Amino acid sequence: MSCPCSQTTLLRRVALCCVVVSRFAGFFFVYYKPDISFPSFDVDMKRDNRSKQHANATDVQEDAEPDTVVLIWMWPFGFKLNLNCDAHNFKRCVLTADKSLYDEAHGVLIHHRDIRGDNLPKDPRPWFQKWVWFNMESPTNTQQVPHIDELFNLTCSYRLESNIPVPYGHLEPRASGEETFQVPPKDKLVCWIVSNWNPNLIRVQFYNELKKHVNITVYGGAFGKPTSEEEYDHIVSSCKFYLAFENSVHKDYISDKLYRPLMLGTIPVTLGPTRQNYEDHVPGDSFIHVHDFPTAKQLADRLLYLDRNDTEYMKYFDWTKKYKVERAAFGTTHACKTCAYLQQHRGYEASRNLKEWFWG
Repeated sequence: MSCPCSQTTLLRRVALCCVVVSRFAGFFFVYYKPDISFPSFDVDMKRDNRSKQHANATDVQEDAEPDTVVLIWMWPFGFKLNLNCDAHNFKRCVLTADKSLYDEAHGVLIHHRDIRGDNLPKDPRPWFQKWVWFNMESPTNTQQVPHIDELFNLTCSYRLESNIPVPYGHLEPRASGEETFQVPPKDKLVCWIVSNWNPNLIRVQFYNELKKHVNITVYGGAFGKPTSEEEYDHIVSSCKFYLAFENSVHKDYISDKLYRPLMLGTIPVTLGPTRQNYEDHVPGDSFIHVHDFPTAKQLADRLLYLDRNDTEYMKYFDWTKKYKVERAAFGTTHACKTCAYLQQHRGYEASRNLKEWFWG
């Protein structure tokens, strides 16, 4: 049988050990900091903040991108242009005619027909600047300039092969729900408005043959009946057919003589480049080409047939269900498209064979 005093001594020792252990544990949890990290959303939030900061920095860089300056060196034919590209939906374009900004201009638009012996820029060309040759006349009506192959970096003309092609017009898709085009009423068969009369021109010779077989109502300075813009629209829209005869025949030289009748609801009878070239610009069933027929009489017979057959006549307007005509704004469209081109093409370019390319 154990002694009571021995049991008491054992209990004291156990109690003392418990006290020591509890104090040690207390000191341990107070002063020891475990080096353990637990998952936290703070990391993702920090990453997200860094991403937003980077995106904001990118936006700032884009905002800091300088505007593209296009200097109109001379007003084309002396007519002041609308120096605004909003209608063309081009951004960061500054169009100016202020020659004091020459050293800042990314592009200098120079109208060929206004070049004189000493009216081109004389200051050195900044390394980033490009001179743009701008012309909407045919080679027949464009006088050559000496050393032209050494002057320009880019071309801007009606030619589709230009660096910056700007046809006289083009077809745009009609917007959904847009009002359907209505062909205006007609009281004339064939019309022609012309001022530049030269018996040696192909168009004059063809007219003289065609009028033997069909009645043609004529206007313009050549016939002592000059017309205003408003009168032009009224006359052309009242004709079933309009003689869209160009003053010279060259690739891609397809002027307003085509696009205005199309816009006004009249079928153009075209004389110019090949039918295939016209079809590079507009649908083949929107016009009649003089070369579709071996003789002027056969063309006249076709026009007379269409005059009697409304169903066949109206087929030439099927394209209007899907498209509408947009005409280029002379000078302004060229300057704005030049700006857009320069924004996308910052590398060095040079037009070394302009003379051969355009006149050759």
